[in-house]
Amino acid sequence: MAQSLKALDRPRSLSDQAYTTLRAHLLSGRFSSGQMLQEEGLAAQLGVSRTPIREALARLASEGLLETAGRSFVLPALSRADIDDIYELRLMLEPAAVSHVAERMTGRKDLQPLRDEFAAMTAAHASDDADGFIEANYRYRAAWLRLVTNRRLLRAIELYADHVRYLRALTLGDRATRSVVLRGLKRLTTAFAAGKPDQAAAAMRDHLREAKRILQEAFDRRTEDGDGHAVSM
Repeated sequence: MAQSLKALDRPRSLSDQAYTTLRAHLLSGRFSSGQMLQEEGLAAQLGVSRTPIREALARLASEGLLETAGRSFVLPALSRADIDDIYELRLMLEPAAVSHVAERMTGRKDLQPLRDEFAAMTAAHASDDADGFIEANYRYRAAWLRLVTNRRLLRAIELYADHVRYLRALTLGDRATRSVVLRGLKRLTTAFAAGKPDQAAAAMRDHLREAKRILQEAFDRRTEDGDGHAVSM
């Protein structure tokens, strides 16, 4: 093979673009549980043919973010057992990840985005801006995930966390829940600033346990209210 050959530049495929757009809509809660997602309607909205939509929906289904329903796809529901399983995995993965991040913190450049987003969350909470809090919370998480050097670990974290992202958006509308989140992330930020891997892991472990408790309580309330035995993702 000629050594002078270079990889060709090519724009992102329509399938990739459709996948990214639909995934963002799923995780933001813009689709409701049980809503049928059909190729024809989505293709018309996005201005593309049905083929890239079909490929994007199949990819989302392979990640567990959609389920097939005949020729359509629907947003799946989570049971209490699903929450248990997902958080069991997150408790294995994320404390180890933040431990590695704390160990490799290189100073102000790495830490400043986390401090900025924590400040944004604090300000949004003070003004009772739930949407602003949620967006800053996502940015905070993205900031420390960018510092994870193990790409395989990062992919596993993102996959399982995404299965409860929509639920997290629902619970963060509650002021008391936001206070719990701020306390947990303050501990984590302090551990990052001190470069203490063990403290970062412990802070994340406690943070995830609190998140799981809050989600389970939300699930139980829905069940008691007669909304069935599962909650939409």
